[in-house]
Amino acid sequence: MAKTRTKYICQQCGGEHSKWMGKCPDCDAWNTLEEVVDIPQSPAQQRRQTLLGNANNGYNTHTPIILPHIKPLVQERIPVGYPEMDRVLGGGLVPGSLILVGGEPGIGKSTLLLQVSGTIAENTGPVLYISGEESMEQIKMRAERLDITGERLYLLAEVELDVIIEVVNRLRPAMVIVDSIQTVSAAHVTSAPGSISQVRECTVQLMQLAKSTQIPILIIGHVTKEGTVAGPKVLEHIVDAVLYLEGERYHSYRLLRGVKNRFGATHEIGIFEMHGEGLVEVTNPSAIFLSDRAVNASGSAVTVSMEGTRPLLVEVQALVTPSNFGNPRSTTNGIDHNRLVMLMAVLTKRVGLAVGGHDVYANVVGGFTIEEPSIDLGVAAAIASSYRERLIPADMVLIGEVGLSGELRAVSRLSLRVREAAKLGFKRCIIPRSGKPTRFPKELETANLPEDFQVITASTLGVALEIALHQKENNKEN
Repeated sequence: MAKTRTKYICQQCGGEHSKWMGKCPDCDAWNTLEEVVDIPQSPAQQRRQTLLGNANNGYNTHTPIILPHIKPLVQERIPVGYPEMDRVLGGGLVPGSLILVGGEPGIGKSTLLLQVSGTIAENTGPVLYISGEESMEQIKMRAERLDITGERLYLLAEVELDVIIEVVNRLRPAMVIVDSIQTVSAAHVTSAPGSISQVRECTVQLMQLAKSTQIPILIIGHVTKEGTVAGPKVLEHIVDAVLYLEGERYHSYRLLRGVKNRFGATHEIGIFEMHGEGLVEVTNPSAIFLSDRAVNASGSAVTVSMEGTRPLLVEVQALVTPSNFGNPRSTTNGIDHNRLVMLMAVLTKRVGLAVGGHDVYANVVGGFTIEEPSIDLGVAAAIASSYRERLIPADMVLIGEVGLSGELRAVSRLSLRVREAAKLGFKRCIIPRSGKPTRFPKELETANLPEDFQVITASTLGVALEIALHQKENNKEN
């Protein structure tokens, strides 16, 4: 009998160590090492993994093959039935891919994947939905609420990995969904389900199963308090794509964001709205986000953010009030707090707005988080509008990154942003001035903008704010 030994695995980063330490040497996290019994695999388990690893479209993975001798995959992408999700995936599911879907509890992960299962089962082929958290009766109740008939949708309430692999090999479905990876356990791993060892081992074996059978597998992963998928960071390196379902719990809109994708562009987003009958696609999110905008209130500005290849118009609101205490405070919602502090410093130093002694609150309407620096000009204009009590014209969009010297820097894909603003009925747009002294950038010459659409360039933040907030200038342009 093989001798067993113990090892200590960090629950934060997955690092293995021979002895216990209070601080993990790899990630510097405290009290995260957990003792695990390392039992060698039996010959049967080793043979099973060898078969999974070698069954790769008839090729022996232990023998190198010349690139021209490898036959390309003939399978096409599988559309999931929702264009918003297909965009995030890069055009649909790739056969043999392993996709991780993460999100906070109650955000709608199981609902979205059950809807996708019903669509693929109806249009493509049989789907196997594996649940380790709910019974089959509970899943059926949700399916009836979502109006999913599921003639070819198979449900399985199982947590043993060996049983799951056996069922998949016997059924050979068009897609497999595992809800969730934290509940699945491998028999040869002694730690509890959801631990670092179990999550990593189960994910590796599911990856081998997907590659050997050419079946796309979607796994659901829980999210920790820090907003990352529970388990080691190597979990995100094993899978082919990582999707996050984001959104405020008290808002009805959900963002499906692609963080990693080996078969498509990253940082693409799909937008859904939660209804009683499930998640419904939002085809024109910019129009919906701006539908309830208060045009007669100061501190409101519209800017354009690029989410992947999609331009998204959002409203940025700011409220500047004198501080009643000794230390002014600043609060953000949907905007990086450090970025807001930097913009306040630039407004104070370069523009002359004494916002340092005021409480500043900034918010992105809709409950979304935007990190792109191109919204700097919109945030700064909203702060200046609230501070000066002057309105920004309702038909104006502000685009640009603000530097520490108060200059406006160019942003990427400017033509797409401006064209989206013109399509939604805006008439004016302030953008950074390029190196040449021209009022119309060269890349916008072929943007096919309406004749009444005015593009205004500004070299500094101060000039842009004077154009956006100065009443006389606004009256002239109107």
